[in-house]
Amino acid sequence: MNYSDFVLDSKIDLLNIEHSFLDTLKEKSFKTLQSGLAKVKGIFDRTEKKIYIDISLDKNLGKKNFVTLHEVGHGALGWQSDMMLCLDNDDTLSPDTEEQFEEEANYFASNTLFQQDRFIAEAEKLKLGLSSVMELKRKFGASVHATFRNYVLKSKNKCALLVLTPIKNAEWNGALCEKRNLFYSKSFIVDIGELELPNQYGYKWNFIKDFKFRKFSENGGINLMSKDGEELDCSNHFFNNSYNSFVFIFPKGEKNRARTKVILQNVN
Repeated sequence: MNYSDFVLDSKIDLLNIEHSFLDTLKEKSFKTLQSGLAKVKGIFDRTEKKIYIDISLDKNLGKKNFVTLHEVGHGALGWQSDMMLCLDNDDTLSPDTEEQFEEEANYFASNTLFQQDRFIAEAEKLKLGLSSVMELKRKFGASVHATFRNYVLKSKNKCALLVLTPIKNAEWNGALCEKRNLFYSKSFIVDIGELELPNQYGYKWNFIKDFKFRKFSENGGINLMSKDGEELDCSNHFFNNSYNSFVFIFPKGEKNRARTKVILQNVN
């Protein structure tokens, strides 16, 4: 923020925004959101050199940091200069977005937040698992989701991350969660390939019992099948932040030679 020389306003309530402010944005906008302004998390106004971050993100410092850097990216990447006003919601902030300028702003935010190779160096000091992810989250000021995703994609170990969301009005004897994302480390894909996993999950999956009765666990075990038909005996760690549940999967015996020990307690 200091380098970019932009002004930050993180106290704006986009759910209760004044009409005069909305009209001003519409006059400047070269980009619109079909879902409406109420769902916008961040705004970059190039003419004012100003970034607006929705006040609701004060409850999630990691996401607030990412959204702020995403907006800085829109301003700092010179070839995006025709974008006078950028309004960003969960779709444009998602790693799944296919819009070029949004992909670039996300890439900028991630690399700035995790300081590129420094994240890898810090991760390699720690044992493989959830406790290390929580320590890296704290150190780099990121969200659990962003940290876990980066941890798996940058890992030299064979590991995968299954991200689940709860199913609304789910029956107790049916599926309780559904797959949102599935990420693999490069070595996992090379040595094992993709996993054969369903889109919905009920109680026959041990980690769903964790979903119902505890917030985190580092003691899970699970038998899985690769899409090539290979049976895998895996360990799994579980964390639920009330928005998503994260199932971290790695073959039993896979580990880092950790130089620093982290004990997982009262994680948020």
